[in-house]
Amino acid sequence: MDFSGKTVWVTGAGQGIGFETALRFQKAGAHVIGIDRAFGNPEYPFLTVEMDLSDPHQIESVCARLTAQLTTDGVALDALVNAAGLLRLGSLQTLTMDDWHACMNVNAGGVFCLLKQLAPLFVQQKRGAIVNVASNAARVPRMQMAAYCASKAALVSLSHCVGLELAQYGIRCNLVSPGSTDTPMLRGMLKDDAALHNTIAGLPEQFKLGIPLQKIANVQDIANTILFLASDLAGHITLQDIVVDGGATLSA
Repeated sequence: MDFSGKTVWVTGAGQGIGFETALRFQKAGAHVIGIDRAFGNPEYPFLTVEMDLSDPHQIESVCARLTAQLTTDGVALDALVNAAGLLRLGSLQTLTMDDWHACMNVNAGGVFCLLKQLAPLFVQQKRGAIVNVASNAARVPRMQMAAYCASKAALVSLSHCVGLELAQYGIRCNLVSPGSTDTPMLRGMLKDDAALHNTIAGLPEQFKLGIPLQKIANVQDIANTILFLASDLAGHITLQDIVVDGGATLSA
């Protein structure tokens, strides 16, 4: 998977899956622009751009600036990876409208606004790969995760519709749906090793199956799948959702 000379944008590149994905593309030779609301480390091995995916006006402004630079440089946008995500936990009775809108605005709405801005560029190029990072939570219900599950399910449906519309122009749009992955988001939910073990073993009282492969995914597992879908090796793959969860959804 050689991305030498190619331009790749990755949202959520400040940490977790987004950071690892941006790093992998950069190591594979791509010119990477990492996009996130904030970047916690002082230095990153790729170009960073701050953008709040919950703000449509900011998305429009940043996209206009970045696409103008692509035109000036005479290069194409070869791949776009939407890995930014937001989690708000709570039962139906405790989740607020702010929680609901926050998940929807970032996990689905932000991707919609970004794709809306970039669709004309992809259509003009008549090529490009889009990989959206959803979740296996879009396929099965989860306790305390109604807003998150609904937003990721919306992202899956949005991606399929976008993929269908753009296929005639040679643009591919696919999804990667991780299960439990060792990221800051997961560590924020699982406070100790016992909680991590319970996630692997399963939580019957929460109607949650365990992980048949008996391990939590690492960010490299997810990044590997993203790079494959963005590469020429997946040149005839579109409208697909690859679940990377160690078998946790049991093909649900």
